Amino acid sequence: MKRIVTLLFLLILIPKINAQEYFPNNESIQNKNSNYTAFINAKIIVTPQQIIDKGVLLIQNGRVIAVGKTITIPKNAVTIDLDGKSIYPSFIDMYSSFGIEKTKKIESARQSQVYDTKKEGYYWNEHIKPEADAYQVFRYDNSKAEELLKAGFGVVNTHIADGIAQGTGALIALNNEDQGFRLIADKVSNHFSFLRSAASTQAYPSSLMGMMALLRQMYYDLDWYKKGNSKTLDLSLEALNKNEKLVQIFASEDKLNSLRAAKIAKEFGLKYILKGAGNEYQRIEEIKKTDAKFIIPVNFQEAFDVTNPYQASQLDFSDLLQWNQAPTNLKVLSDNGITFALTTDKLKKTEDFRTNLLKAIQYGFDKTKALESLTTIPASLLGKSNEIGSLKEGNYANFLITSGEIFDKETTVYENWVQGSKYVINDRLVKDIRGEYDLTFASKTYKWTIKGEISAPKSEIKTTDATKLDSKISIANNWLSVIVQTKDTTKTNFNRLTAYIDNSKNITGKAISFDGSESTFTAVKTAAFLKEIDSSKIEKNIKILATTFPDIAFGDLEKPKQETLLFKNATVWTNEKEGVLKQTDVLIKNGKIVAIGNAISDPSATLIDAKGKHLTSGIIDEHSHIAISKGVNESGHNSSAEVTVEDVVNSDDVNIYRELAGGVTTSQLLHGSANPIGGRSAIVKWKWGASPEEMLYKEQPKFIKFALGENVKQANWGNINPTRFPQTRMGVEQVYIDYFQRAKEYDAAWKTYNSGSKKDKTKAPRVDLELQTLAEILNKERFISCHSYVQSEILMLMNVAEKFGFKVNTFTHILEGYKVADKMKEHGAGASTFSDWWAYKFEVNDAIPYNGPIMHNAGVVVAYNSDDAEMSRRLNQEAAKAVKYGNISEEEAWKFVTLNPAKLLHIDDKVGSIKVGKDADIVLWNDNPLSIYAKVEKTIIEGVVYYDIQKDEAKRIRITNERSQLISQMLDEKNKGIKTQEPKKKEKTEYHCDTLEQ
Repeated sequence: MKRIVTLLFLLILIPKINAQEYFPNNESIQNKNSNYTAFINAKIIVTPQQIIDKGVLLIQNGRVIAVGKTITIPKNAVTIDLDGKSIYPSFIDMYSSFGIEKTKKIESARQSQVYDTKKEGYYWNEHIKPEADAYQVFRYDNSKAEELLKAGFGVVNTHIADGIAQGTGALIALNNEDQGFRLIADKVSNHFSFLRSAASTQAYPSSLMGMMALLRQMYYDLDWYKKGNSKTLDLSLEALNKNEKLVQIFASEDKLNSLRAAKIAKEFGLKYILKGAGNEYQRIEEIKKTDAKFIIPVNFQEAFDVTNPYQASQLDFSDLLQWNQAPTNLKVLSDNGITFALTTDKLKKTEDFRTNLLKAIQYGFDKTKALESLTTIPASLLGKSNEIGSLKEGNYANFLITSGEIFDKETTVYENWVQGSKYVINDRLVKDIRGEYDLTFASKTYKWTIKGEISAPKSEIKTTDATKLDSKISIANNWLSVIVQTKDTTKTNFNRLTAYIDNSKNITGKAISFDGSESTFTAVKTAAFLKEIDSSKIEKNIKILATTFPDIAFGDLEKPKQETLLFKNATVWTNEKEGVLKQTDVLIKNGKIVAIGNAISDPSATLIDAKGKHLTSGIIDEHSHIAISKGVNESGHNSSAEVTVEDVVNSDDVNIYRELAGGVTTSQLLHGSANPIGGRSAIVKWKWGASPEEMLYKEQPKFIKFALGENVKQANWGNINPTRFPQTRMGVEQVYIDYFQRAKEYDAAWKTYNSGSKKDKTKAPRVDLELQTLAEILNKERFISCHSYVQSEILMLMNVAEKFGFKVNTFTHILEGYKVADKMKEHGAGASTFSDWWAYKFEVNDAIPYNGPIMHNAGVVVAYNSDDAEMSRRLNQEAAKAVKYGNISEEEAWKFVTLNPAKLLHIDDKVGSIKVGKDADIVLWNDNPLSIYAKVEKTIIEGVVYYDIQKDEAKRIRITNERSQLISQMLDEKNKGIKTQEPKKKEKTEYHCDTLEQ
């Protein structure tokens, strides 16, 4: 006997010390109840499309055995009559971190950052950790499980939300009763994100574009590794390879990031399921084109408390719009045929899930689609339709018992059964006694109203003369208890009523009066219960404002279209040998300039009277940092040639509109100057309202940002101890020599491989995106735009370039260019400089405002750039400074911001001047464009008017009216007692060369 007791004791302890404590072998579970349970007379929603009235659901051992109208119920079955009730499949959340402890962030300054991993046998970057498995660290959380069960969920797919490649997710049943059943699949999904690992201080990547480059490199490395090219074992790549056939989930967390993740998926032939952010409606055309499936949160933001007008004025118009429009997101996605599942992710409280989903339904989201997005769709996306998501035979017995239609506000959810284990949300056996009664006890009659919730009713008793008596009511196990207070001249008397609630409409029971006497009380029902509606909390049909392109202030209600336009009698600044033409017509058609001259006519053209006005080509900003998402610098390495700004163009930056208002049509978006070899640039046309991809200049020349000086050697990074090489200007030179030598060898290896016979192609060189980019420079396929100040470094880089057989295309900033203009001319370098900035840091002390004219007069192609969001919309005035400082003619000065930057960017065959055949990128000014009084009236790109001063005035009026309307809607929410949040000013970072992401 002692041995048996000891054995039982050990069996109790084992689950607490075993590594698999939460997932014991099912076969080891003893004494399982194998009885059948039959649910009869219910409305059974087998799937959202298959509904059975008065049906039978038969379950055993946590599975559905049968479902239908004519099911033979075994003799040993427990039968539960659900007449008037409904059964729905329990919900599935396929994006969760349930049971996973949040990764603790390592707090560190830059001096403690590492640049190379110390982990051996794993991928070279610690933010890539696909070898992590959620099931290995999972710990079941009963408290959180109860929250999810109450919200209707039966299964979650949980993962470790840390890092860029995050590892696998596990499919868990929310079975609070039977831990042996919980693990449905240990590895069902493979997860990715645009997030660094909190557990690593490895510096790279520090930007969104760095993360995208790292993902590309990872996939190239995986392909190379799979082909047997590596001599060493890499456990990270092994895991990636092994998990390729799992469901691939990418947490994009933003509409534009979804487009970016889809871009990577397309490049590598992948199918990501994208976990979005709820703002997909703002870019629905582009979202639809990705052909991706989504996981969508329903975390609608609360209205802002706008009672204080000063605080309210700080709110960004886009935040007001999003509050108003976001509840339509699910309807918009559904209407556009996009397949998606729903998730509780990002909700402050799980209980808000149902409230928000009902709000989305009120805003037009179809109820059947809603149920699909919580059941059959996530089951299908996870490849588990044969186990979860429906009540088909053989599936897990995961279901909800409700009082009615599940997405009706009045419906009560009674129970959530998971794998045949019951979780009670509301007691379904409590009878509904709410209504109006004639109550009689102690020989007196009263009017009795019972209201409130079924399981928590409220009592209101009045005498025949309408005097209200205090009363309290409670109900438990269908026993009713009521305390009624009556008063006489001296004291309050307490009377007690008690009764068992049966199925009759009337209530009869025992009454014990305050004096101890007993009698019988009766309550005869006179009227059914009508739920009171607080008129102040009735959700009115809030007017949803139209989505604009982009969906922020100054967005257009419709995307502008290409037009045929004829400008009559303008002063035309051609930037060609014809010079400035007076009283001249310009016709643009199909996005091109088709005619310049006099008396031009075209019946199909819209006529624009340009008499007394000036028509120029669009301004081109050779050096800009606006409209870039999540980092202008990839500072994690001293070379980041693999990253590209093309990946992170932010089409929703209001600075784009401001650029257009200043006559800018084209910009080069440059990487910053945190490292000697920066990232690749993006040449964009500012097509307001278009997608990032549509803004990219077609077939654009390839450029990359280099940098010299204080920034790259980290001399001005604050009071820290920089550890990244280089630390000196000598070190900067050595970085270039080392990298170009490596690129030369890399290029040679690939050329040898590509020129060899088939038998020589067994071992391919590893694709290295960084060296591949630098090899393009050596092969004269990519141009350098180099941040520079000091003459010695300018000469140094030209010497390095000549040593390796290429030229530096452009020195930007180049504030000591006047000292070495002759050498630049000899080398063939151009200059993109400031007009008159100086003394903002030590290495700028020798800058002079005559710098641009001196270089121009030496034969160097000179442009003026902005490097600043504010200056970029005043580049016309910057050009005028070349006239002031250096006596440059007005025509030549104007070329500093139009034709010359076009030449530096190698796009002067398409833009930069008004010439037949060139792109119709033109600007109409009300005055000489070099005048401080000049205003832009129209900015046109490829025949599309993207800015019109008159339409701008109308937009301002519309914004004012809509802002007032949205403020009123929020005040209404506040007055209805709905929870609001404190207004917060949206802080926007304006990037400059030296801006580092935190």
